[in-house]
Order: sequence, then structure tokens, then C-alpha cells
Amino acid sequence: MTMNEHLTTTKFLKNINIPADVRKLNVTDLKILSAEVRTFLIDVVSKTGGHLGAGLGTVELIIALHYVFDTPKDKLVFDVGHQTYPHKILTGRKDLLHTIRQFRGLSGFLRREESEYDVFGAGHASTAISAALGIATARDFKNENFKVVAIVGDGSLTGGLSYEALNNAGLLKKNMIVILNDNKMVSLSSVKPNHWSLHNYFSEVFTHPSYNKFKANVWELTGKLDTFGDRLRVLTHNVEKGIKAIITPGMLFEAIGFRYFGPFNAHNVVKLVETLNNVKDLNGPILIHCISEKGKGYEPAEKEITRFHGVTPFDKITGISPKIPNAPKSFTTIFGETLVELCKQNEKIIGITAAMPDGTGLTILQKQIPEKFFDVGIAEGHAVTFAAGIATEGYIPVVAIYSTFLQRAYDNIIHDVALQDLHVIFILDRGGLVGADGPTHHGAFDLTYLRCIPGMIIMAPKDESELKDMMFTAVQQKNKPVAIRYPRGNVIGVPIKPEFELLPIGKSEVLQTGTDVAILTIGTITQEVLKAGIILSKNGISAEIINMRFVKPIDSERLKLIGEKFNKIITVEENSIYGGFGSAVIEEFTKLNMNNLSVRLIGLEDSFVEHGSPKELMELTELDAQSIAKKITDFLQIEKIDSNISEVNIK
Repeated sequence: MTMNEHLTTTKFLKNINIPADVRKLNVTDLKILSAEVRTFLIDVVSKTGGHLGAGLGTVELIIALHYVFDTPKDKLVFDVGHQTYPHKILTGRKDLLHTIRQFRGLSGFLRREESEYDVFGAGHASTAISAALGIATARDFKNENFKVVAIVGDGSLTGGLSYEALNNAGLLKKNMIVILNDNKMVSLSSVKPNHWSLHNYFSEVFTHPSYNKFKANVWELTGKLDTFGDRLRVLTHNVEKGIKAIITPGMLFEAIGFRYFGPFNAHNVVKLVETLNNVKDLNGPILIHCISEKGKGYEPAEKEITRFHGVTPFDKITGISPKIPNAPKSFTTIFGETLVELCKQNEKIIGITAAMPDGTGLTILQKQIPEKFFDVGIAEGHAVTFAAGIATEGYIPVVAIYSTFLQRAYDNIIHDVALQDLHVIFILDRGGLVGADGPTHHGAFDLTYLRCIPGMIIMAPKDESELKDMMFTAVQQKNKPVAIRYPRGNVIGVPIKPEFELLPIGKSEVLQTGTDVAILTIGTITQEVLKAGIILSKNGISAEIINMRFVKPIDSERLKLIGEKFNKIITVEENSIYGGFGSAVIEEFTKLNMNNLSVRLIGLEDSFVEHGSPKELMELTELDAQSIAKKITDFLQIEKIDSNISEVNIK
């Protein structure tokens, strides 16, 4: 059955094209609509892959929000975006949901240019309350009248930006609502996910044996006292509610200026509608606390919460994704395995991540040496300064964070690590173009934003074997921060030596000698450069290819030799060409007074790259082998080249 055929069998969803259609239904009909949205979501994502668990957990909440509020006039501001697939279904995009995260298709996150209902773009966490407060402030400047609602997960409340916004909102007293969607999961670990500290606190209180024994004894005693006992029971119940008001997060939110309501069941759509209707016209900042279940309504997703956060296509009945036989390991796995090996050699090494143990490969350390593993939640800035504190005591913290997520900790890197010459190792997973997650997750700027930091050593391996050696080399450094960036995806497939090799800092290697042009490259884009070299060779062009290995310090001696041998030089990087690796090469040539050289930079241009498969994006950005070869021949002013060579094998 096709998606369109599936929709025709639904009672309500087939007629829902915009949220105004939802508001035409009776409130009791929303239960059926919730079931239909959930089934449709499972059907689509089982075929396309994507984020599933979070969306299953927000179905009733999103339906209730669109039912009660006059969207798009009223503004719904979502945190992150992976929880918003139901929102996309209700806002005119259900017929396109099958294109989600695909090239030219729907974004997996929120994008203002995609829909007027996507009020604020969101790919990183903890931004919704700040943005909503800004929107509410602008509304009041314009003397307009609409509601502003921020929807955040408890994971976002591990990030400091959320608390900065809550504090400011409590002071400004703007009319706005914050929905806390509490699903008791703030990190993506298949081993032992972290929980929100405040949730742990009141959960422990109300499940403590002493508390429940007291409650049971009072209930049993008062049950034997007839009418007087009933009154005591009411009194006891009120006392219990008072205790909860003191020791639940309500106390915190009330203290900073919010009126707190909850917690409520996020899967009771009728009760949610009633609650939202009751509070939407109240003045001042309001916080509604909802308890949800990630993966709700789909048993495999309820059992494997982390895997179904973001999943490849799967069998809808079993929930099992087909396995690729003899699939190569990922760079992430190689990092995780190597870190464990290094930890066993050196008791001073410690692993730190910010809510992404599975995504960064630190789950391997978490399983094997849990005492050396730390997950700080969605708090990248804290992760870096926490690591800096550890480093002051002679330990070697390895901070594994996605390239774009580390951007959120930039001040901490400069002031707390680099300024103090601390030996902190930064592992930047998802360097370069990541694929379906799109512009919020492409690691397009790390070589640029790290290169200007004094003392920072920056490496990028061409393959998995070099990654291992770079990690070993990073551990050996003293009093210097070190960064290693590598891509998402599978390894190249080269043999890995059992022993480690210490790489000389700032030294490159020649991969191929040539006479016509020099190609300087860094990272795994080297593989495309080698393929381009084969294409060039078959067209009579002799290229010298150098794997620079280090962006900083740059190999000045090698560049001097290259500048003396060639007057045509190409740099290739999977990073912004503005301030990146190519810029470092030009700067060094200038220092060497080699100003008569002709240098062409190949990399990511001055624009954000959309989502799609890695192959599609490499072609789109002209970083595939054929495009690189063509750019080089254009640079050399050679009239004709056959770049459509079908077989290019560098192994």
C-alpha cells in the first residue's frame, strides 16, 4: 500500500491539510487522529529512515497545541526539531513526508523557508525558550496580540542556555508558555542514558520505601475511621500535594518567576487540550510540565529508545533494520576502540561527551571502562571547562563532540583550555558534510574556527589507520590542546597496524609525485583527490599529491619545497575555504615570500549546504573526484579532459 493509499483509509488524517482542519474536529476525535498520525509516521519512517522515537512521543502534545492555539498566527517554537515530524504532518507536509532528509526533500529539522509554521529553525538543543522570549518581546513592541509557546525536552534543560532564558523570561514577565516535554532521557546512550537531575530527584523521593510506607500506613489507618477518616484522607492528600509542590521542579520554576502546572500525562490528548485552554490566557510566563514516553505506541521503539531516536529503514512489524553483510566499521567505531586501547595503556586518559555516547563512539568506553566515562548532558560548554579542570590535575581528557556541537563551546575552548595551555584532546566527529542531517550538522567550519586559536594543534586523518596514529600522537603532547576531526561514515578499508606510530607534529607525507601541479589536501577528502589524480594521469597531467595531515602547525618546510618546484598549486579540503586549510597554505607562502605562486582553493564555498546523501552533496559542492579533476584542468587552462572515467580505484 502506498502512502497516499494509506491516507485514504484514515478517518480524519486524510482531510487534515493545515492545523485549521484539526480545529474543526471534536476534542474526542483527537484520540483517533493521534492514532492515525502515529501509524502514518511509523509507516513513512520505516521506509525512509529518520528520527522516530521523539516524534512518537509528541503526537498528542503537538495535536493539542495546534488544536488550542491559532497557528500560524500563534507561534509554536520547538527545540531541536527531531520531535516535530507530527508537526510537519499537520502543517501541509504529510504528502511530502516520504522525502524527509532526502536530497531536495523535507528537512529532518525545522526550517523557516520550508513552512510558515516553522517559526524558528532548530537543529541544536536549548534554543527554544530564548527564541520564544525574543518573539514575545517583538510582539509587544509591535502591540500585536498572539500567543508564543516554546516546546522543550528535558534534555534541553541540561543546557545552560535554557536556564539563561528561563531566568530572563521570569524577569521580563512576558506572556509566554513553556511546555516541558519530559521523557526522562537526556542523552543518547544504548548502555545507560543520563536522566535530567531534577527528574531523578523527585522520582527518587516518591519511590523511596520510607515515603511510600508512611503513605500506605496513613491510608490504611484512616480507612478504618469512617467519616473522620475520610476527612483525614483528604487532608493527607492535600499535604502530599504540598510536599510535591516543594520538592518537584515546580519550586525551581516558581522561584524564577514562572507559574508552574503539572506534571501532566502527555499522551492524554483530551486532558492536554483542557489544560492548554485553561492556561493560554493567563498573564506572565507559564510552564506546563508534561510526562511523555519516547517511542510511545510502537513497541520496538519503546524497548530500544536510543536506536529508534534516529533509525535507518526497518521492518515495520519487527522493528529490525536489515544488516549489510560484512559492513565496514565507521570512523566513530575506530575512535571508540582506539580510545579504550589507549586508556588501558595510560590510566590518566578520560573520555567525555555531551549527551552523545553512541554517536561519538564513547559507548565502547562506557561499557568497558565505565569509571573513565563521563556524559555531561547537552552541555558542550560545560564539557570543555569540565575537561579543563581535569587537565589541571595532570589527567588527559578526551572530549568527543560533533563538529557543529563544539561550536557551542567556543569561548570555553579559547579561555578555559587554550589560554591556559591545557592538554585537552578534542575529537570532532561529523567533520565535513554529514548527509541527511543537513546544514545544522555539517562540520563545515571547524578547521576555520579552531585554526585561529593560539597553540592549538589540528589534525585530520586521511584514513582509519592514520586516525589511530593521530590519537596516539595527541596523547603524547604536553601543555597543548589538540583537535582531530574526521567524518561521519564508514572507514576507507585500509589495513590497520597493530602498533601505534608517533607522527612528527606538523609534518606531511607525499602520496604521489608529479611534475605539472601540486595538490595539497587534508583529511578523508584525500581519497577523492587520489581518484582525481588517476583521472588527471589518464589525461596526461602529472600531479604531485601531498597529505598535509596537520592544518596547524602547517608543514612550512614542505610548502617551501613545493613552492620551489611548482608555480601551480591546488588545495582541497572538506571545510569552508574561508579561513580554513587553503587559507593557511596561502598565509604560509606569504611568510616565505613566495608571492609569485598561483594557488587555487577547492573546498566549501560561502553558503550553507542542504541535506542529502553524502554522494549527492559531494557532487553538489563539486568535491567529488570528477569535479576536482575538472577544476584542476580549468586552473591549468587545459582545453579538454575526459573526467567521465568509469572505474577509479585507489586501493
